[in-house]
Amino acid sequence: MDKHKKFKRPKSSPASLDGIISDGRGLGIPTSRSYQPSKGDKTPTLGEFIRKDDGFHPLRQSQQSLGYSPEAIEERALLDEPIVLDDIDGSYKKKRKLKKRHSHRARFLKRASLGLLTLVVVAAAYFGFKFYQTQQKILAGGGKAPAVCDSNINADNLKGEGDGRVNILVLGNGGAEHRDGPDLTDTLLVISIDTINDKAAILSIPRDLWVRIPGNGSRKINEAYFHGKEESEASEREEKIRDGIKLVDETLEKVIGVPIHYNALVSFAAFRQSVNAVGGVDINVPKELAVSERLWDEFTRKSYNLNVGAGQQHFDGQRALFFARSRLTSTRGDFDRSERQRLMLIALKDKALSAGTFSNPVKVSQLLDSLGDNVYTDFDTRSIKCLYKKMSEIPSTSIASLDLVTPPQDLITGGSMLLGGKSVSIQQPKSGLYNYDDIQNYIRNALRDSFIAKENSSIAVYNATSTVGLAAKKANELKSYGYNITTVDNAKATDPATTIIVDLTKGSHKYTKNYLEDRFGVTVRSSMPVGSGLTPPVGTNFVIILGEDVTDSR
Repeated sequence: MDKHKKFKRPKSSPASLDGIISDGRGLGIPTSRSYQPSKGDKTPTLGEFIRKDDGFHPLRQSQQSLGYSPEAIEERALLDEPIVLDDIDGSYKKKRKLKKRHSHRARFLKRASLGLLTLVVVAAAYFGFKFYQTQQKILAGGGKAPAVCDSNINADNLKGEGDGRVNILVLGNGGAEHRDGPDLTDTLLVISIDTINDKAAILSIPRDLWVRIPGNGSRKINEAYFHGKEESEASEREEKIRDGIKLVDETLEKVIGVPIHYNALVSFAAFRQSVNAVGGVDINVPKELAVSERLWDEFTRKSYNLNVGAGQQHFDGQRALFFARSRLTSTRGDFDRSERQRLMLIALKDKALSAGTFSNPVKVSQLLDSLGDNVYTDFDTRSIKCLYKKMSEIPSTSIASLDLVTPPQDLITGGSMLLGGKSVSIQQPKSGLYNYDDIQNYIRNALRDSFIAKENSSIAVYNATSTVGLAAKKANELKSYGYNITTVDNAKATDPATTIIVDLTKGSHKYTKNYLEDRFGVTVRSSMPVGSGLTPPVGTNFVIILGEDVTDSR
């Protein structure tokens, strides 16, 4: 009977029969376990075979090089996972589904990141190229202000009083869209920036001021640019503009007595487009401006009705342009217009430098378009960056508004002059035609040199010559340049042949020292001359003893 006992299959026997894999329940194997070969089975598996050195190695080849997509590579990778006979609790399917979901999410995030990065790079390249194009159009270079980027510059680099500030002449012309005198600069504004003491001023120059234009006789100052450009022998447009601006500088510097470091030529179109580009500007209008007659808009080729009430007002480009240009119904005509231009310029500066403007790529693009097509300057890249930074730090309350007609500085008056056989209305100094002494005295003090203002040196002036009133005359001249003159007197005994300047600050007021040396053409000494008999007041920083050579100084 023992021989005929029923044979029992060992529990360790493989759960297969003739190569057919059952569900395991009838074969006595766990149904949740993956199939694994018996440890005693020495027959190599397919995976072992293909990994042998003498076998075929298809999986070692780069699947990407074979042209497979990321999805196909992932599906092929799933073939390497163990075969599961059954998954009663569904845990394997859940893991596989979760893995696939994470894989899709990772791919999505990666693609989104790459897309965003591409967008940022493209936008940066676009605005960079656009800025470069604009820069090439409007930053022609050629202007220079020693103090534009450096508050501690070498004093030897300053040519004279006034170089301690940055003076910019802004010229406004009608441009191509203004058929009646497109090159007449009816707007002349000097923007003067004190980069050391964080102040600024805007000075209006009357367009009808009667001046001598080099090589062109006597004319209104608004014609200087036209004649300079018209007579230019240059072939390029930019060079013609440069020659026109150069003639304006030569003419104006003799009138106002301060140097012009930079220039900007802005057309009516640029002004209108710039206001629109920043979303308009807001101004507290001091008094109503209502023009009864319809104005003609050269840009839209339509009539326009200008009616601006007093108080807070919003201006788009068109309204702003007519508000800044109109002389009709204004009590003081061109002078009231100049005041409105200064108000508009400050409002535009505030809006353009605000965070809301430069954080908006559309506004930046529009602003660059308006500037690039209708503006010319002789700034360079470095100086414009320094000026942008400085102007953003100066509050509008620290920007003075200056003119030559508001008492007590009402220094010019109206008149008439024959021009081309016709009588034309002009403006001229009250002190006399071509006499600009009072105008220069006022402007130099109002636009005081930054370094002279900062050091504010106390200066004593003594007359050691026989010329009566020489000390008072020179003291007044120095005051017109912003020097702090505290003592004016006669010297009892000294060498009258040459002027002597004594520095009592031990070299700490280097800029004033440099200016005085340049002005009088002498070398400053550090001690009072022996036998001078002079005892300057306590606190005096510089002593000037005038000699016979003083007439040779500036």
